Amino acid sequence: MTLRHMKIFICVCDENNMTKAAARLHMTQPSVSLAIHEMEIYYKTVLFERLGRRLFITEAGKQLLIYVRHIVNLNKQIETTMQCYGVQCSLRVGASMTIGEAVLINLLEEMRKKNKNAEILSEIHNTKELENMLLKDELDIAMVEGRIRSEYLIVQPFMADELVFITAAHNSILEKKEISLEDAAELNFFVRESGSGTRELFEQMMQSHNKKIKIAGVYNNAEAIKKAVIADLGVSVISRRIIGPELEQGKLKVFSVSDVILKRSFNIVYHKNKYISPLLKSWIKICHDFEGAVLSSLNAKSAEK
Repeated sequence: MTLRHMKIFICVCDENNMTKAAARLHMTQPSVSLAIHEMEIYYKTVLFERLGRRLFITEAGKQLLIYVRHIVNLNKQIETTMQCYGVQCSLRVGASMTIGEAVLINLLEEMRKKNKNAEILSEIHNTKELENMLLKDELDIAMVEGRIRSEYLIVQPFMADELVFITAAHNSILEKKEISLEDAAELNFFVRESGSGTRELFEQMMQSHNKKIKIAGVYNNAEAIKKAVIADLGVSVISRRIIGPELEQGKLKVFSVSDVILKRSFNIVYHKNKYISPLLKSWIKICHDFEGAVLSSLNAKSAEK
């Protein structure tokens, strides 16, 4: 078996279709089918069930996919590592939506100071998408606030975070001395899309108290949610880290719900088989050092005042 066979097999698994895989690989459909057929002959087992025009990967195919992804990814890591001994090296970084808005740019700026020749490609997606990208070796590392499910990924916390309830500054809910979970369940919430760590944590909390969320809107970015809440169209649950300007300007208010505290960690995530290159090691260190650096900067500014 060659790397060519393995790459074709991965693409067919990802697309779940021979024709789509052929188009993505710039090959003919018969060539793709032949490569899969050769693999099935070589391993003496069926990798796909063909029912009509649909493909269904077999258990043998699923097991092979784990090994094949590792082999192809390891080959990419060899190339990347060797390139890092040259003039320029690269790193592919992913961030979930909240981290992307709160700290990604600061991390990139710090990385540029310490690794001027490095080429950094950064992307922002929700936690579920980032997990899939890491498993497919489309990213070297990601920072997420949601739960990671794959046993093949290493998770390291690097920053604390808290979710808070927000409302428009003039909402009547603020007139109440105490807001119960029953009160909160009657409010209209603007929430993030499925796959978001923020939404998952909020939903888990509500489900644990046998409460349902009344959803007024589903948005895939925090800015749209904040604007909807400022317009008093509903309320939301969001990271305290990304509402600083709106709180200072009096556009948003934070309200507490009795006996509800939503704390979590921002996490660094990478594949357990990933080679930790000097550049990747540098990024990990910058992430772990970041919160301490921010606190030091704030303390220094307070001392100056």
